[in-house]
Amino acid sequence: MSRTSARTSALPPTLADVAERAGVSRQTVSNAVNNPDLLRADTLLRVQQAIADLGYLPNRAARNLRTRASHLIGLRIQAVQEGTANATMDRFVHSLVETSREAGYHVLLFTGDPTDPLSGYDDLLRSTAVDAFVVTDTYLGNPQAEWLDSRRAPFVAFGRPWENPESTHAWVDVDGAAGCESAARHLLDKGHERIAWIGWRKDSRIGEDRRAGWHRAMKQAGLSTSGLASRVEDTVASGAEASEVLLDEAAPTAFVCASDTLAMGVLQTLDLRGLRVGDDVAVVGFDDSQVAQVVRPGLSSVRQPLEDVAIEVVTALEGLLGRPRVAQQGVLLTPSLVVRDSSGPDRR
Repeated sequence: MSRTSARTSALPPTLADVAERAGVSRQTVSNAVNNPDLLRADTLLRVQQAIADLGYLPNRAARNLRTRASHLIGLRIQAVQEGTANATMDRFVHSLVETSREAGYHVLLFTGDPTDPLSGYDDLLRSTAVDAFVVTDTYLGNPQAEWLDSRRAPFVAFGRPWENPESTHAWVDVDGAAGCESAARHLLDKGHERIAWIGWRKDSRIGEDRRAGWHRAMKQAGLSTSGLASRVEDTVASGAEASEVLLDEAAPTAFVCASDTLAMGVLQTLDLRGLRVGDDVAVVGFDDSQVAQVVRPGLSSVRQPLEDVAIEVVTALEGLLGRPRVAQQGVLLTPSLVVRDSSGPDRR
C-alpha cells in the first residue's frame, strides 16, 4: 500500500498527498489552488483530478495567514421587529450569501447592542476577522458609514448616503420613488383619483423618497394630495389606524403604502368595514413580501430586485478588495410592480 493510500484511510489528505498522487511538486498544487492561471491546462487538470480523488480541502487558515485575507464579509443583522409583515432582509441576506460564495467569499453575520449602531464593528475590525463589511442601515443619522470610512475599512452600503450626498463610498440602492410612482400611476390608469398615501415618519429618508414618487404621480395627473397622506410607524396596527382616519376624513378609493406591513393594516380595516379589497378600495404595498403573495385577495406590491442588489454589492466589494483597488460609484436599481387582485378592476 502506498503512503498516500495509507494516509487517506486514517487522516485527511494533505497538499503533499495531492502532489504525490498527481506527480507534481507541492508548489504546483499550491498554484492549482491559489493561482490556477499559472499552470498549463493539462497540469491543472491532473492536479484537480487528484484533489477530487483524495477529497483534499485546502487549509484556509494557513492561506489566510499567508495572504492576510480572511475572505469573510461582515454583515450586522438587526432584531426582528414585532408587528410587521416584512422579510425583505431575509431575501437580501440569502442572495448576498449565495453571490458572495460564488465570488469566493463567505458572509459572517453578527449582532450588536440594538441601542448602539456601531456595536460589533470595532471588535471585528481590530481582529481583522473580516476583509470588508456590508452596511444595510443607512437611515438619517446612522454613523456606520462615516465611522468605517474614517478608519479606511472597506465597505459597501445597501442604501444611499442620505446624510451626506457628496460621500464617495460605494453603495447600491433601489429607487423607491420610481417604485411608488409606478404604483400610483397604475391606480391612476385604473381610473382612481382619490389615492391616499400611508408612509413612514419624516425622519425616514427612505420613506420620504417613496412618498415623493406617489406625490409626483398625483401632481403630474393634476390631482390634489391635500389630506390624503399619513406618516406612521411601520407596523400593521399603525397602517390600520391610519387607513381608518383617511377613510373617514378623505374617502380615498385607493391606497399606496410604503411597505407591505402598512398595506396589511389597510386590508384589516377594509375587512372590518365590510369593504371589498380591489372592488371597493384598491391597495398597493411595497416589498412584495411572502405575505403579499399568499394573502387573499393577493396584494399588489412593488418588488425590489434584491438578487441584483446582492450582485452589485459583491461586484463593488471585489473592486474594493482587488489589487489595485478600483474606485466604486453608487448604483441605483429600478424596482418592478407586481400586480395582483388588490388592484381591482378598471373604473373608467
